[in-house]
Amino acid sequence: MSNPLKMIIITGMSGAGKTVTMQSLEDIGYFCIDNLPPTLLPKFLEMITESGNKLNKLALVMDLRGREFFDSLFEAVDALADKESIHPQILFLDSDDETLVRRYKETRRSHPLDPHGTPLEGIQAERRLLEEIKGHAQYFIDTTGLKPKQLKEKILQLFADDRDSGFNVNVVSFGFKYGIPIDADLVFDVRFLPNPYYVESMRERTGLEADVSDYVFKWSETKQFLNKLTDLLSFMLP
Repeated sequence: MSNPLKMIIITGMSGAGKTVTMQSLEDIGYFCIDNLPPTLLPKFLEMITESGNKLNKLALVMDLRGREFFDSLFEAVDALADKESIHPQILFLDSDDETLVRRYKETRRSHPLDPHGTPLEGIQAERRLLEEIKGHAQYFIDTTGLKPKQLKEKILQLFADDRDSGFNVNVVSFGFKYGIPIDADLVFDVRFLPNPYYVESMRERTGLEADVSDYVFKWSETKQFLNKLTDLLSFMLP
């Protein structure tokens, strides 16, 4: 690999936001795997290297609730730390007990560590088990009081490259007789603007040609419309 593989190991309390975190990382180009056993991590990375896969961003969600999982993870991370081609980091997600209990009640799920008891009992048992891995994490996020959108914003602040953090806007022209693009979020009907179709010499040509484009944009109403549309989009977009 020419550039070091950025690898984020996501762990923490059940119900603290690991799924939202994984989805957020997927949105900025991370290849994500849920619940990969730590013992399989070295073999998985070896397979990636041998296959010639140009993967440069990897996120792994790991549920660590047993002593053997801790040992396997620490061994794997220590081994990877010696490799220049891989840059492993641990992200730990947490919430206070009250928030976690409320989330379990809202989803009506039982806690995996205590499926027959109360959510609080499972949460407290898990918190004791995860105390050690929490101390090894390079990143820590307390999701108490955070909405999914706010958690995503924190993830982007931590891990998005400059080229990932922007908001993509695609402007597409179309003809109504062919139908409105099915993935359009906003549609503006600009048939009130001067139309080169009604100019005989331009009827069979497209706006990709300079003189056709110049014809459309030379009019004051076109310029006024573009200015107002730009103001609207600048106001709406985050």
